Amino acid sequence: MALTPPRARFSICLVEDDDSQLLFLKRAPDRELGPDKWGFPAGHIEPGESPEECARRELGEEIGTDHQLIELARLGPRRDSLFGGIYEVHLFHYRWVRGQVTLNDEHTAYRWLTMHDYRGLDVMRGVDEDIRLLDLWPLECLHLDKIPTHLGGLVVVPARA
Repeated sequence: MALTPPRARFSICLVEDDDSQLLFLKRAPDRELGPDKWGFPAGHIEPGESPEECARRELGEEIGTDHQLIELARLGPRRDSLFGGIYEVHLFHYRWVRGQVTLNDEHTAYRWLTMHDYRGLDVMRGVDEDIRLLDLWPLECLHLDKIPTHLGGLVVVPARA
């Protein structure tokens, strides 16, 4: 059975430092999607834009350009599991090398969190699944009630050297 074209396409960026902490951004209260919740740098893939181009653009818009990252892996395209498969999602896993975070008006705060500090965070839908899909933290550190029981045959593709 062929899938219908996605309603929208997204690139989501999981940025990890050398201490296995992930970068979380708190959405501004006026945001339509996930107000006051924590998530990752992410956004819509524009027409004619590749998922990789979108990821780099969103990182620049949401955390500024004064940083250096190395792409470690990517996953996608895959259909979302939380909204009935209407969205196409591309996940990017980056290593933070150096720099500073400068937020835009879409976010009010940022935090670097270890897996042990994560459980109490009020996160956007899909965050736990994104972490699981890239196999970054053990299941017991995530909100298990927010992860689909069946993730399908997923393969994380290492970044090109």
